Amino acid sequence: MSSQHSPPIVLCFSGLDPTGGAGIQADIQAISQHGCHPAPIITANTIQDTHNVSSFQTVDEHFILKQARAILQDMPISAIKIGMLGSGQVAEAIYTLLREHPQIPVIYDPVLFAGGGSSLAQKNLIDAINSLIIPNTFLLTPNIPEALHLTSQKLSAEIAAQHLNNLGAQHVLVTGTHARKAEVVHKLYHRMKCTASFRYKRLEHEYHGSGCTLAASAAALIAQAIEPVNACQNALDYTYKTLLRAEALGKGQLIPNRR
Repeated sequence: MSSQHSPPIVLCFSGLDPTGGAGIQADIQAISQHGCHPAPIITANTIQDTHNVSSFQTVDEHFILKQARAILQDMPISAIKIGMLGSGQVAEAIYTLLREHPQIPVIYDPVLFAGGGSSLAQKNLIDAINSLIIPNTFLLTPNIPEALHLTSQKLSAEIAAQHLNNLGAQHVLVTGTHARKAEVVHKLYHRMKCTASFRYKRLEHEYHGSGCTLAASAAALIAQAIEPVNACQNALDYTYKTLLRAEALGKGQLIPNRR
């Protein structure tokens, strides 16, 4: 039985990163830091270091479905955070759950590439994301390359964001770290209009797990019924602090300090 003061619970679907920098561990740490309880489900096992992902295997989609249904029947879930899907079959399984629980807000970080550039999504997965996951997403958090890749856009992140709104994502936060500018500008879109911009000083390093940290933080804040603009602002502020404190735990990208 849950107590009156139980923390909100966030159901997470993410890959396992053995470095502890990204994926499910990033979700667990970030969600916990925002006062929520993470309920983690692993979608894929990966072989990776702080440089790149060299290989991955998705978890059986039927197993994932049974895991999630067990949690959803037992615990009051306030938000669902989705990260790496890995295959169209896993996307279809999670879509089944989203249809069964349309009242739960979905925060989706479309993990399509590893930090080192390796592809984590084949075309059948892109199709499944666009047709099944994005139409059920409350907040989508792509970086610029992901937004362009999802929409087959070549030039404009703004048009890509508008297209993602049009596909069904209620709010789209396009992160601007990949733009070659001295200042990093993140933009939030709703109903095909830019509703907020968030500006930060560009940091000098590359980081392993910043996108996971951001999306998980936003999920925890939305689980607490914080409005999307404020949730994005607070999640971006927290993520920026984790990057300022990031640690060189391996020989490649720095790992955000979420402690």
